[in-house]
Amino acid sequence: MPLHRLRGHHGRGTAGRRPPRRDRGARMTIGPGALSQRSDRDTTGGIGESTQRPDGHLKVTGEFAYSSDLWHDDMLWGHTLRSPHPHAAIRRVDLTAALALPGVHAVLTHHDLPAATHYGLEFTDQPVLAQDVVRYQGEPVALVAADHPETARRAAALIAVDYDERPLVHDESSATAPGAPVLHPGRTDHHAAHVPHPNIVHRQPIRHGDVAAARARAEVVVRGEYEVGMQDQAFLGPESGLAVPAADGGVDLYVATQWLHVDQRQLAPVLGLPAEKVRLTLSGVGGAFGAREDLSMQAHACLLALRTGRPVKMVYDREQSFFGHVHRHPAKLAYEHGALRDGTLLYVTCRIVLDGGAYASSSPAVVGNAASLGLGPYEVPHADIEALALYTNNPPCGAMRGFGAVQACFAYESQMDKLAAELGLDPVELRRRNAMRQGTVMPTGQPVDSPAPVAELLARVAARPLPPERPWADPAGPTAAPDLRELPGGLSNTSHGEGIVRGVGYAVGIKNVGFSEGFDDYSTARVRLEVVGGEPVAVVHTAAAEVGQGGVTVQAQIARTELGVTHVTLLPADTTVGSAGSTSASRQTYMTGGAVKHACEAVREAVLARARARFGTAAALEAGKVVAADGEVLATLAEVLGEEPVEIEREFRHRPTEPFHPRTGQGRGHVQYSFCAHRAVVEVDTDLGLVKVVELAAAQDVGKALNPRAVAGQIHGGSAQGLGLAVLEEIVVGPDGRVRNPSFTDYLIPTILDVPGMPLDILELADDHAPYGLRGAGEAPTLSATPAIVAAIRQATGLPLCRVPVRPEHLTGTA
Repeated sequence: MPLHRLRGHHGRGTAGRRPPRRDRGARMTIGPGALSQRSDRDTTGGIGESTQRPDGHLKVTGEFAYSSDLWHDDMLWGHTLRSPHPHAAIRRVDLTAALALPGVHAVLTHHDLPAATHYGLEFTDQPVLAQDVVRYQGEPVALVAADHPETARRAAALIAVDYDERPLVHDESSATAPGAPVLHPGRTDHHAAHVPHPNIVHRQPIRHGDVAAARARAEVVVRGEYEVGMQDQAFLGPESGLAVPAADGGVDLYVATQWLHVDQRQLAPVLGLPAEKVRLTLSGVGGAFGAREDLSMQAHACLLALRTGRPVKMVYDREQSFFGHVHRHPAKLAYEHGALRDGTLLYVTCRIVLDGGAYASSSPAVVGNAASLGLGPYEVPHADIEALALYTNNPPCGAMRGFGAVQACFAYESQMDKLAAELGLDPVELRRRNAMRQGTVMPTGQPVDSPAPVAELLARVAARPLPPERPWADPAGPTAAPDLRELPGGLSNTSHGEGIVRGVGYAVGIKNVGFSEGFDDYSTARVRLEVVGGEPVAVVHTAAAEVGQGGVTVQAQIARTELGVTHVTLLPADTTVGSAGSTSASRQTYMTGGAVKHACEAVREAVLARARARFGTAAALEAGKVVAADGEVLATLAEVLGEEPVEIEREFRHRPTEPFHPRTGQGRGHVQYSFCAHRAVVEVDTDLGLVKVVELAAAQDVGKALNPRAVAGQIHGGSAQGLGLAVLEEIVVGPDGRVRNPSFTDYLIPTILDVPGMPLDILELADDHAPYGLRGAGEAPTLSATPAIVAAIRQATGLPLCRVPVRPEHLTGTA
C-alpha cells in the first residue's frame, strides 16, 4: 500500500493533503522524509543557548499533528472491549451479534491470536487478550474493526461475555493471606525465586551497617506511617495510532510511544513476524510521563490490520485511556528514624509496599528505585530497608515520572520534619546537617562520585524572600478587599478571606538518572553531513521519542556545536535506526545526546581527515568552514564535502551498573544522581479545607544546562505534577476494585489557576562522567514538590497529614 496515500502534517512535508475538515484538525503525512523537521527556519544556536523548539510554533498554534490526527482513506476503526469486572473467570464469549452488524469487518478474541499470547516489559505476564480470566477492570477481552468508530463501539457492546466473578486481591493482607488467590500461578520469571509469596512481584531488601547497635545509641526516635494514592500521568493526547499492512506481509505502525524498539520487541512475537517486518515510526506524542512505556493499542491495531488487510486506526477516549495505561504505584510506607540530640542521623528503617496491580509492567525496577533511594539525600550510616510490589486486582501500575522515588520522598521528608519538631530544630538546618555530599556512600555501598550539592540547594531556597503577606493575613482585619482569584477556592466565591492561615514547608529529594541495575542502557545515532543547495547540512537520525521534553531541540544544538553548521535536519524517529532506549528516567539528553555527540565527533574527524589529505592541515569546523590550528580558513565545508557526504553511526553507553544483591541490596546500581529542593508557601482555608499554593520555589543542579529555557520548563512541569499529587490527583479505586473517577471531570489535575509562581535557582556543577557534564533534570522536581507543599500545610494547620493527596476532609476533621 503506497505510503503517499497517508495524509497529514508534521513539521514540513504536506504534499498530497486534501482540504482540511474543521472537525478533524491537522492531518499527518507519513512517508519518506515527511516527518523531517528542518530547524534552520526559526531555530539557531548551540549548546548552552535557549534555542527555539522546531515543533514549538506548530504546537502553540494548533497546527501540530498528533497521532490521533493520523488518517488513511481506506482505514478501518478499531475498538477494544474491556472487562467490567476486576477479577472474574470468562465462561463464554458470543460474537454472533457483533459480527452481524453492518460495517463490521473483524471481531477477534484470544482464539484468533497468531502466535505469542502474552507480552510484558520485564517479563511476559500480560495477555494480549484475556483468555480464561480477567484480573482487573478494563482488561482487554475482544477487538472490533469497523468502517466507522461508532459502529466499532456498537459492535463491541453487542459482544456477550459470561463472567463468573472471583474474590478480590486488593492489598497486602489479601494478597499474602493463607489461601489467597494466586493471580499468576506457575511464575517462571527470575524474580520469583526471591519473593516469599507468588503475589509479590519483586522484593528488594537493603542492609547497611548495624541497625541494632545504632538503635541502642539513638537519643531520639521518630516513627511514621505514610500513604501515597494512585496518580495518573494525565497526558492530554490519548493513546492512538495507525497500523498499515504491508505488501511483504509485515506491518507499519505509526504510533505515540516512549520506546519504539521495545514496542517492536514485544509486538513481533505476538504478530508471529520477524522484527524487521514490524516497522514503527513515531507520530506526534501528546505527553507521556511513563504511561507510554507499556503497550496499549499497538498490538490490537496491528492484529486487526493484518486480519482485515486494511489500515486500522485506534484512538482511545478519555475513559479508555484511564483503563488502557499504567499508573503511579500507590504505596504504604512505614519509617523509623533514630538520631542523636544534635540531629545527627544514626539509622533509618523502612518498609515500602507498592501496589503493582494486575501485571508486573516495570514494578521490579520501581521497587529497586524505591529501596535504593529510600533514605533520601542524607548520610545515614546504618539502614534496614525493604521494598516490595504486589500483584493485586487493582489497575496495573508501572512507570511514572519519579519512578518509585516519589513515594519514598514523601515519607522520608515527612520524617525529617517530624524529627526536626522533636528536636526543636529548624527543618532546613536538620537537613543541612545530614545532607549528603560528593563522596557519601549510599546504603547500597555505592559512593556518590559527582557533585551532590544538597546543602547548597536547601540554602538557596531558604534564602529567597518570602512572598508578601496578603491583606487577609492582617490580624487587625483585612486592609483591602481581597482579590478572589488569590484566595483558596476564591474563584468559586467560597471564601472572602475568613479562616485563612499561611504555612511554609521545605523538602529535598534524590533521583537516579538512566536505567540501572545492570541494564544494557545505550542509544544510537546516525549523522550525515552533506551539501544541499550549496550549504552544509547535518542530518540526524535517532529513534528517540520526542514526547514534549525537547529532545529534538537538543539533538540539533549538539549537531550545530560539534559540526559548526547552521542547518540541521532531524529525520523521523523510527526502527530503521538502532534503538535510542526509552524517553524516561531523565536519560534521553544524557544517552541520545551522548550518541549524537559521538557520531558528530566521528563525522567531524572524517571531514578533517579529508581536509588534511588535501591541505596538509586542518584543526576544526567553525561556522561552515574548515580552519587550521591558527584560525586560518582553509576552505568552506561545502567545498571539502563536495558530492561525497560523510555518514557515521555510533552507539553511546554510560558507565556500567550492576544488579543489587537480592538479599543485601549491595551493588553499584545507578549511573548518576540528581537533586532538587523546594520551598512551598501555601494558604489554607481551615474552615473549608481548601489550599492555595502561593509559591513553589526550586533549586536544582543540572550539571550543564544544554538549553536553559527547556531545563526551566522541565523543572516547572515536574513541580506542577508534584503539586497535583500533593493536593489534587488520585485515581480512586473502590473496595470492589472498580475505578470511581476515570475522567478529567472527576480526576483533578492542576490548571493554570492552580499553578503558582515558581522561581528557580539552576546550578551547573558538571558531572565529569556525563556528556557535557550534564545531569538528567526532568524527574527530580517531581519528588520534592509534594512533601514541601504538605509540610507547608502541616505548618499552617498543625495537622499530621500522613497521606497524599491531602483532601479537604483531612483538613476539616471530617475524614
